Amino acid sequence: MSQRTLHTLFKPKSVAIIGASNTEKRAGNVVMKNLLAGGFSGPIMPVTPKYEAVLGVLAYPNIEALPLKPDLAIICTAAFRVPGVVETLAQFGCKVAIIMASGMASHFNDEGVSFLEETQLNAKRYGMRILGPNSLGMMLPNLGLNASLAHVSALPGKIAFVSQSAAICTTVLDWANNKGIGFSSFISLGDATDIDFDELLDYLGRDSRTNAIMLFVDSINEKRHFLSAARAASRNKPILVIKSGRSLEGTNAAKLHTGGVTGNDAVYEAAFRRAGMLRVNDLIELFAAVETLAHSSPLLGERLAIVSNGGGPAVLALDQLMLGGGKSASLNSETLNLLDELLPSTWSGQNPIDIGGDADAKRYAKAVEIMMDSDDADAILVLHSPSALGDSVEIANALVEMVAKHPRRNRVNVLTNWSGEDSAYPARKHFNRTGIPTYRTPEGAVGAFMHMVEYRRNQKLLQEVPQSIPDNIPTNAEQARARLAKALGQGKRILETHESQEVLSAYGLKTIDTYVANTPEDAVTVANKIGYPVAVKVQSPDIHHKSDVHGVMLNLTCEDEVIQAATAIRSRVLLTNPDAKIEGLIVQKMALTAGAQEIRVAVINDPVFGPAILLGEGGSEWEPTKDAVVALPPLNMTLARYMVIQALKTQKLRDRHLPLGLNMHALCVMLTQISHLIIDCPEIASLDLNPVLCAGENVTLLDVNIQLHDTPVDNASRLAISPYPKELEQEATLKNGREVMLRPILPEDEPKHLAFDNSLSDEDRYKRYFGVRSKMTHEEMAVLTQIDYAREMAFIATAKGDDGEEITLGAIRASIDPDNTEAEFAMAVRSDHQGQGLGKLLLEKLIAYYKGNDTQVLTGFTMFENRSMANLAKRLGFTVTFDMEEHLIKMDMKLR
Repeated sequence: MSQRTLHTLFKPKSVAIIGASNTEKRAGNVVMKNLLAGGFSGPIMPVTPKYEAVLGVLAYPNIEALPLKPDLAIICTAAFRVPGVVETLAQFGCKVAIIMASGMASHFNDEGVSFLEETQLNAKRYGMRILGPNSLGMMLPNLGLNASLAHVSALPGKIAFVSQSAAICTTVLDWANNKGIGFSSFISLGDATDIDFDELLDYLGRDSRTNAIMLFVDSINEKRHFLSAARAASRNKPILVIKSGRSLEGTNAAKLHTGGVTGNDAVYEAAFRRAGMLRVNDLIELFAAVETLAHSSPLLGERLAIVSNGGGPAVLALDQLMLGGGKSASLNSETLNLLDELLPSTWSGQNPIDIGGDADAKRYAKAVEIMMDSDDADAILVLHSPSALGDSVEIANALVEMVAKHPRRNRVNVLTNWSGEDSAYPARKHFNRTGIPTYRTPEGAVGAFMHMVEYRRNQKLLQEVPQSIPDNIPTNAEQARARLAKALGQGKRILETHESQEVLSAYGLKTIDTYVANTPEDAVTVANKIGYPVAVKVQSPDIHHKSDVHGVMLNLTCEDEVIQAATAIRSRVLLTNPDAKIEGLIVQKMALTAGAQEIRVAVINDPVFGPAILLGEGGSEWEPTKDAVVALPPLNMTLARYMVIQALKTQKLRDRHLPLGLNMHALCVMLTQISHLIIDCPEIASLDLNPVLCAGENVTLLDVNIQLHDTPVDNASRLAISPYPKELEQEATLKNGREVMLRPILPEDEPKHLAFDNSLSDEDRYKRYFGVRSKMTHEEMAVLTQIDYAREMAFIATAKGDDGEEITLGAIRASIDPDNTEAEFAMAVRSDHQGQGLGKLLLEKLIAYYKGNDTQVLTGFTMFENRSMANLAKRLGFTVTFDMEEHLIKMDMKLR
């Protein structure tokens, strides 16, 4: 993957069209027309042996005859010609090509190799990149480049659109042109066999011409690359995604469309949310959200004021706001007094603000101006219903003029809904031209506003400092893996409650005491030992949900009841499942369920994103998309809390407010420990805890089913999000004898890292930040501590302070470009711990890490005043040079 090659894709200076044609409706003809009509300023070079000129442009008979190496080639030939064309282009020096042909994976050459595979091999051999095949092409309106088969060109703008579906591309394009909405880039991925979402997100996330990104996704190929790129880009700009295949049938259709691997839609939802993206469910939502993104400033708060000339639409908007979890603005006394002077005496005196059915342009503009002047609202929704008493276009004009002149126009977002068709259309058109978002319905306007709110909330969630798990909760991976290895050695692939207790207890997960009895008489012996009442269950590897086959009897209070239950269970199970292998009976002491609540937790292995954690109500009938919320590991306490809140909000989990019911902290600890278990134990294929008994602070796993993988799993690629690399922890001793721990940074480190940063002397801060700077904000600290281990690394050195609490003594970090070419580092050590060899330890650890990461170059900069840093780097093998113009010392080390 090379961002440098993508630079050529996004800023080509010359274009060649292979298979250019003068024949109407041919791909080579449509692309030529679009290129010529777009106004691209560079050379446009048609390649075809059939014509001397194509559409009046001198043509070249073959690629070798081109007068210069094209930056971008658009291949419009039949599929069987594409492999040879790509090889010739690559040999000629072209670095990027767009392939229009479809069906390349299903057609083969004489050696039985598909045209697609042959094309990929030829491109890879010469370092050439491919967009497609089956691509509609791409448009870069700011360059006048329309290298596509689209029926119309895109307008210039600040939104990037990337889609796997050509039909969605043309639909969005048609709608956007009607609305006057433009794009920084408009890209059809096609089958995405080379250039994919992840690389484009990395580029667009850094692109100054792009303020927001829209994605249409059928399937994801590279889960970790996709999520890493999306997480990085969404920190800087909103990403909207619409995903096809929400139903099972739709998923199968999407697979046929792109050939990608299908995954569970609920897991996709969790992945999008974890990456900070906004998912919309249909094109109507997408269009409304685009309208907002194209014309709005980032929200500074969530309070919405509604100004309307009618009560009905205002109430509809308010209902939509409150049902969607939004916040209605409250009006202070000063604002109320100003509105009292302006509005009829019959107005409600609260938000929504009904300014009267006879409101004219002056009253509308003044009411909105009062709200913009106040500090009562972060956004204002202006509604207008057709009226003979107020001209809709005049009102729109007055509103546009007032907002354009208002000093707080970038702090308070104004959205509009002019209802109706013929009478409202000219006004909506005017809002489009002048950059004020406008919608056809009040509900649509509020829905678009809530997308802005959700994006803001997502960003705040991603910046929250996680609470630490209590110290008395164990995490013993060695114990758990030893028990799993023993089971696998015995040929076991399923572990039930009595067999999994040792695995679960290694992570502080409490199960109820469980015993196995071979006969009804053995069950009585166990029951007498543990005390009544007891539960008796069938033990069979062929039966997953025991209650479904009447294989469970509860609240047995004496020997006779145990004998009768054990005998009856065996008879019923054999009657309904005659082939089931019955290994015996499980006997458990009945848990005290009075005042407690039962829930269900599971882990599934999604074919796209790998392990996913599910939370919902108990029961054997469970459809993850409908009955559970989903989260991707790794979880910390904050992410677990968000998962529980989501479950309660969506009614996937119901808090019944029982005396000993759900306890948020205890539930979050349990979910976080399950996450640790799944990360540490790749042997686990799936996990089902059903039911889990929540009794306040006590969470007990009543029934457990763990399924193991038949073959070893590659743990490095199993998880969609890189977990904390515990294997990089290292103990060391400083020159003064102090013991320190060198380890990767954690989100939970934020408070201590802030204290560390504040502990630096003014001189050290000046050297570290190349100038005087104020104290770090929470948002800045979140970026430094909540890192993506897949693409950056920060090591800290910690030790116990005088009070026994852990303190941070030093830190080193490096971020790497998406090509894994160069990592740039920066380092700081507490002023009172300099000269103890800590800087050397940190820098050596970073060098070793990036060597193991196969990075090419490690580089850093320091000020002339920081000669000690330069000397340390030189001793460790860096090349040190002086930049007299910038007054900086540069340190470089080739790692491979």
